[in-house]
Amino acid sequence: MPLSRLRSLRTFDSLTIRNYRLLWLGQVSTSMGQWMDQVTRGWLMYQLTGSAADLGFVTAARGLPLLFFGVIAGALADRSGRKIQLVVAQTTNAGLNLILATLVLTGLVQPWHLYASALLAGTVQAFQQPARQTLVSDIVGNDRLMNALALNSAALNGARVLGPSVAGALIAAVGVSGSYYTQAVMYAVATLWTVQMVVPAPHMDRAGRAREPFLTSIQAGFAFVAKERNIRSLMMLALGPLTFAMSYTSLMPIIARTVLHGDARTQGLILSCIGGGSLIGALVVASMRRSHGYGLPIVIGAMLFSGGVFAFASSHVLWISCVLGVVVGSFNVSYTTQNQTLLQVLAPQRIRGRVMSIYLLSRGTVPLGAAAAGLLASRYGAATAIHIMSGAAMGVILLVCVLQPQFLHLKVPLTPDGDEGAPRGHGRTRSPEVV
Repeated sequence: MPLSRLRSLRTFDSLTIRNYRLLWLGQVSTSMGQWMDQVTRGWLMYQLTGSAADLGFVTAARGLPLLFFGVIAGALADRSGRKIQLVVAQTTNAGLNLILATLVLTGLVQPWHLYASALLAGTVQAFQQPARQTLVSDIVGNDRLMNALALNSAALNGARVLGPSVAGALIAAVGVSGSYYTQAVMYAVATLWTVQMVVPAPHMDRAGRAREPFLTSIQAGFAFVAKERNIRSLMMLALGPLTFAMSYTSLMPIIARTVLHGDARTQGLILSCIGGGSLIGALVVASMRRSHGYGLPIVIGAMLFSGGVFAFASSHVLWISCVLGVVVGSFNVSYTTQNQTLLQVLAPQRIRGRVMSIYLLSRGTVPLGAAAAGLLASRYGAATAIHIMSGAAMGVILLVCVLQPQFLHLKVPLTPDGDEGAPRGHGRTRSPEVV
């Protein structure tokens, strides 16, 4: 589509900015690689061991580094070049996939290779995520931030729909090694997009203070989140509902078989509906014309997402479950995108990487929620487990409303009308380059 047509569509507004287009294309490539890896790694592990336990452990091995290294990565993103951090992470991922593909091709691969590479890939992802998230606001400015984050989410959820099927087709056609070689190419292509970006230089600390020690900078990130009550509310609304309510995805095979009395195709259909709803939610948010961000829509979206998960677990009819899957996917993406937008607008640029890394801890806490849901399901059944977990998510949302009632009336300008990096989001941003 010509750029003149793109400019007339609010949905794709941020893609008219060359540097964001390059960042977004990198997001598409890396997201495809990550979803393909999830399918390929599980297939290979089961092929090598035949153990369901190993399937769960290797998934956890990829997720745990996000919990342990995320905040360190955020502090590093605030101290050094975010673009360089992203390039190094993507290049390392390409190398890991090349090594794993070669081990498979030569017949030398062992289960411990999958565990070791999963830990390394998770660590690399932990360093990649805060760098990418904060680069978005650096490039597009506050006024286009929600649109850009929604387009990032659209790329992620598009890959969520396509990645597993592409991986399955490659495994069937050229084997596991072919899938991993393809993933390596995707990370290499993402790196080529990223190195072409021209990122605005970060604003210097106005007080001209010396750079603080690394551990002190990490503590400063947590202190900022603890001090700013609106930031605290946004963090609770991110970590609570996602940790508890997202656990339903880990129990999907049981829901498909024992609740809906279906098979693998039933599970695939529901997951496709959830992915489709996520894509719809992302495009709707990208199309919004807003000069301000608000707290109330985030609370409502989080409640509808959590309530939708509760209702999903109550359904015994396939078509109702599919409709609820679309609702759950849509409100999940719409509320989290708006949440991310306000977090980045409210956090000064100098500390934004650390704030986003704390937000991204949800990528590491979700597996913990899944483990808790599994224990509950083993005792009370999958539907009851999801009811309990989604009920806990709604409890967190209500707690925010009770403890921080002013958040419901929060109104933050998204247009540049003040000094850049002001804590309340009144940040003047340099006009992005549009080509």
